[in-house]
Order: sequence, then C-alpha cells, then structure tokens
Amino acid sequence: MTTTEQLEIRAMAREFAEGEIRPSSAEWDARRELDDEIFGKVAELGFMGMLIPEEYQGLDLDPVTYAMALEELAWGDASVALTVAIQNGPVARAILRHGSEEQKERWLPKLASGDVLGAFALSEPDAGSDAAALETKAVREGGGWRLNGTKRWVTNGARAGLVLAFARTDQDASGADGIGAFLVESGSDGYRVGRRERTLGLRASETVEVHLEDLFVPDDGLLGDPARGFRYAMRSLVVGRVGIAAQALGIAQAAFEHATGYAVEREQFGTPIADFGAIREKLAGMASRISGARALTHDAARRISQEGPEGFPSPNALSAMAKLTASEAAMWVSDEAVQIYGGYGYMRDYPVEKLMRDAKGPEIYEGTNEIMRHVISREVLRDLAGTDG
Repeated sequence: MTTTEQLEIRAMAREFAEGEIRPSSAEWDARRELDDEIFGKVAELGFMGMLIPEEYQGLDLDPVTYAMALEELAWGDASVALTVAIQNGPVARAILRHGSEEQKERWLPKLASGDVLGAFALSEPDAGSDAAALETKAVREGGGWRLNGTKRWVTNGARAGLVLAFARTDQDASGADGIGAFLVESGSDGYRVGRRERTLGLRASETVEVHLEDLFVPDDGLLGDPARGFRYAMRSLVVGRVGIAAQALGIAQAAFEHATGYAVEREQFGTPIADFGAIREKLAGMASRISGARALTHDAARRISQEGPEGFPSPNALSAMAKLTASEAAMWVSDEAVQIYGGYGYMRDYPVEKLMRDAKGPEIYEGTNEIMRHVISREVLRDLAGTDG
C-alpha cells in the first residue's frame, strides 16, 4: 500500500521536475549538456542521497519511495535521472555495503549533499556484456595499487569527483575472480578523460572514455576484499537496475501523457482523434504496459529492502525483470506516442521524438536486455533446482 509519505515525496519530485527540469530538457538535448546547477538543486531536496542513511546525511528512503521519486525526475528529463540513479545506486550502495567506516564517513555525506558526483567504471572496449573479462590491471605497489587500463561508457566520467573503478588484482585469475573495486578521485595523476560519445538519446548525459595511466590508489581507496570487487559490482547493480526501470517508467509516462493530450486536442475528419478506435486501442495498451511495469518495479524494490531468506524469485531476478519489462515498455510506448502524433511526432519540434530516442538507452545500459533474459533464466533455474533439492 502506498503511504502518505511516499505520495508526498512523489508529488515533491513531480513538482520539481515540472518547474526545474522539464522546461530545460529540450535545450539540454540540443546542447548535449546539462546545466551544472541542476544537480545542486536536486541535492537541495535530498535526492542525491535518497538511499544513503541519515547518519551520513542522506534521506534514508526505502527503495520503493526511491523508485517513485526517480520516475518523476525521469519524467522531467532522463539524463538528469540517470545521474541521480548512478549516484544513489551502484556508487553509494557499494560504499555503504562494502566500504570501511572511514570510507563511508568520507564519501557518503559528500555524495548525499551533491558536493561530489559519482561515476561507475566497469565496462571496457572489449568487456561490455562480458564485464568480467575486463583487462584493466591493478598491481600492488607499497601502500597501494597502480592502475592501468581504459574504461568505456562512463556516465559523468568528466564531471565526477569520485569514480568507482574495477581492475584485475590477480593477473593469474580469470572471470569474476581476482577483481578489485577502487575509489578513484578524478583529480588524481593518471586519470585522463578521453573522447565523449555521441549518443542517440540521453544526449545531455555525459558519457566518456576514461584512461587510467599509472594511476596510484592508496590502500584506503580499495573497497573491501581485493578479489571480490566484481561481486560487489553485481550486487550493486541489483539496486541499479531498479533505478533504470524507474527511469524507463518516467520516459514512458511522459510519452503517454503527451500522446493522450495530443489525441484529445488533435482533430481529423471533424473529430478528436481520441474518438477513433485505433487510437483508443493504442492508449489502452500504453496505459496497461506502464502500469504492469510499474507494479513489477515496485515489487522488485520491496524485495531489495526485505531481510531474511531471498525467496523466489530472487531480488536479482526481480530487478532484472523490472529493468527488462520497464525498458521495453518505454520503447514501445514512446514509439506508439510518435505514431499518434503522426508526421508531427517525427519532428524535433515536438517532445515525443526525444522521448523515443531516450527510451532506447535503458534497454542497453546496466546490462542489455539480452543479458537480463540470461540473468532471469539463470536465477529462476537455480532457485527451482534449490527448491527441488
């Protein structure tokens, strides 16, 4: 059941998105750049630290409320929501679960306040879906580690003050073994930002290549066990994928609202096109897919916060289901929205064209939807085998 507090936070996020984000969304898309001050404004509401405990100056929201707020931010602009999702999900979550008390006290308040933006650097040119095949090396060197390698598709790689980077600490190990997670300060010698990618959608989001060139990370920059970093990444992505699902829902909801409003106003053959059966069928399908994806996303978020045995399906499977279902709903709904607008929908003067471009991103990042299907089937089969056993 939705609580009064959740409704208030969701309403606050919608009001902020409507007043501070959406009016600039088209301009940011055209400029391929977000205004620096937007994240300060997001931080003033506490949304840069939604999942960070109060003792570290965060809001300490439950994952369902977080998903609700993030959906509204994405309704305003998906590029803004993506940064907020990375900040709260894979970066803060990894530090909270696996960091030392000193690391938590140093970084979590800065992330919560927005004084520092976080970035997540796992993928590489030859290690995308197969992220465990990463080649970046971390070699032990008195009092720390020396990192060398190239990271690809790093959101906020140039803006971020803190980058959670993954590197192989055991050169004789393979796969998920022998990989460490490192808290890298972007101002460090050897941290170099490479080219910025030109993307189909989320054009205002900064996606760059990052080169780690003889970059030294002291021991207090190592997160947890030097051999278990990849496992930390995968656990953090359980929350991260719920965040991407919420982002996709925001895109879908925005496209649906635009299409509904247009269908009521646009007249053809002397009547609003909303009166035509074909358009009504589209609107019904859009509403149904959004509602179903939202229910699954909130279910996955609830399971993340539950204590005790994982149950069936596992949180990992549920988060993958949510990300898969919500992202495909966003792509389908935005495509239908463009179709309802007709020729106008294909023009950049109207908002649904941008939403359709933005909707493609959630189907790809934090694990492609093909990988999500692999994760779901693996988890379901493992759970069933355990039950039968």
